[in-house]
Amino acid sequence: MNWRSVSSSNIDSIAYDANLSALYVRFNSGTTYAYSGVPQSEYNGLMSAASHGSYLATYIKDRYPYRKL
Repeated sequence: MNWRSVSSSNIDSIAYDANLSALYVRFNSGTTYAYSGVPQSEYNGLMSAASHGSYLATYIKDRYPYRKL
């Protein structure tokens, strides 16, 4: 699993574990969340989105179970 830095006002970096279908999002505040059951297609959409924060809020947050790490 590799963390990828992104250009976002709220998100620092994103990682994805395809074996676990787990998405990890580290915010600029240092807080990290793990989202489970996220398909590869959603990760691809997030990484290619013009706004990572908007994509996360619209397509991932509140749609997949998550926990604060």
